[in-house]
Amino acid sequence: MNSRERILGRVRRALADVPRDDASYEQAVSRDYVREHGERSVPETVDLLAENLADYRAIVHRTDTGGLAGLIAGLLEKRGAASVLVPPGLDEQWLAATGVPRVADRAESTPGELDLVDSVVTACAVAIAETGTIVLDGSPDQGRRRITLVPDHHICVVRVPDQVVSSVPQGLERLDPARPLTWISGPSATSDIELDRVEGVHGPRTLEVILVDEG
Repeated sequence: MNSRERILGRVRRALADVPRDDASYEQAVSRDYVREHGERSVPETVDLLAENLADYRAIVHRTDTGGLAGLIAGLLEKRGAASVLVPPGLDEQWLAATGVPRVADRAESTPGELDLVDSVVTACAVAIAETGTIVLDGSPDQGRRRITLVPDHHICVVRVPDQVVSSVPQGLERLDPARPLTWISGPSATSDIELDRVEGVHGPRTLEVILVDEG
C-alpha cells in the first residue's frame, strides 16, 4: 500500500458514518456573500479601476478607439522598443501607427528568445475594479501565458465599459475555469525578509494599462 492509498483509506473510514448527500456542489455551498461593495455608476467603477491599478504601480492611460493606435505607437517609441510581441488574434488596427518590428507568438519560442523581446501588447478577458486586477485567459488576442511573463514591458488594452466589472465574483462569472487564467495586479513585484521591494522577478517590470472608451 502506498501513501496515496493509506490517505484515501483514512478518508473513507472517517466518512463511513456520514450520511450521503447527493446535493450538487452549487447547492451545497452557500454563496450569499456580498456581490460588490457599495453602489457605483459605470464611470465611477472605471475610475476605481484606474485608481487601484495606479496604486499597484501600473501606468494607466485613457483614450478612445480613434486614439488607441497612436497611443500604443507613442508608448512603444517612448520605451525605445525595438521589437513587440503580438498575439495571433490581436486587432491589427491597434498597431497600425507603429513600425516597430513584430514578433509572433510561437509555441516553439524559447525563454531566451522571449527575453530578447522589448514589449508585448495584449487585450484582456476582464478587469476588476475593486482589486485593480487584469485577468488574461489565453484567448487569441492575449496569447500564451508566457508572453506576458517574460518580456519586461507589457501594454494591456481594456475595453471600457464592456470588460470592466466591480468585484471578483462578477469577474469570475465571465471566466472559464478550464482556461489558463493569469491574474495581474500591477507589475511583477516581491519583497525579501527585509521588505526590500524587487520588481520584474516573475513578470514584467513595467505594466501599462490602456482603458479604451468604446462608447
